Amino acid sequence: MGTLHIKLTKSLVGRKDSHIATAHSLGLRKIGAVVSQPDNEATRGKIAKISYLVEVTEQA
Repeated sequence: MGTLHIKLTKSLVGRKDSHIATAHSLGLRKIGAVVSQPDNEATRGKIAKISYLVEVTEQA
């Protein structure tokens, strides 16, 4: 298992409450914020839910 670097590229203003909560659960609060999360199914599911807001790069 590797690591995913997730960057918030779009604003959370005006988004559904559940999408905002998902971004916050990943540790993303401001545009441009980058976090590292483990590459597992839970993280992948969260990313899939807010894929239009984030940019993901895989780290080995």
